[in-house]
Amino acid sequence: MTSKAQNSEAHETTDHNVIQKWAEERGGKPATVKATEEDGHAGILRIDFDPPDEALDRISWDAFFEKFDEAGIAFLHQDRTKDGKLSRFHKFVRH
Repeated sequence: MTSKAQNSEAHETTDHNVIQKWAEERGGKPATVKATEEDGHAGILRIDFDPPDEALDRISWDAFFEKFDEAGIAFLHQDRTKDGKLSRFHKFVRH
């Protein structure tokens, strides 16, 4: 298997530093889907890329990771596409 192919595979993590670094390298910001907040807690989590998505509210990394840990989820992500380009593929999965 080539290193490009290995980098194009999806990886699952709950490591806050890995998630934040992955998002920031791609210009991503922590966000929630508007109108999904409850009792002052962050709602459905997303990573928002420029241009900002009007359906999302950007939040702090602290608020993002508080909700992330509370929800017991993991971050599935791809570092690079099969052709070696930086990938934005990601999703939140049950852990």
